[in-house]
Amino acid sequence: MDTIAYSDFAKLDIRTGKIIDVARHQNADKLYIVKIDIGEKTLQTVTSLVPYYTEEELLGKQVVVLCNLAKAKMREETSECMLLCAETEDESESVLLTPERLMPPGIKIV
Repeated sequence: MDTIAYSDFAKLDIRTGKIIDVARHQNADKLYIVKIDIGEKTLQTVTSLVPYYTEEELLGKQVVVLCNLAKAKMREETSECMLLCAETEDESESVLLTPERLMPPGIKIV
């Protein structure tokens, strides 16, 4: 495993968030378009969580979000952050990371 300096880790803006909207992507079977409240603003991500979570399970869920990921287009939708998950190598399970206790949206992960 490669190591990184703390200064590299410190570049990551990881925060608590709350999922405030979830919709199936119209042109992709395994994708959701998710809006996440991170305190001072709302970010959108396109995520492949359809096999693992229903829309109802995601809505209102507190999550851990990488906020300063470069924007990307995924199937014509903008993805501007990343939900952090623990995923098995064979992709049979993917579990969203969540804070141990309820925290307000936007709290920095250190």
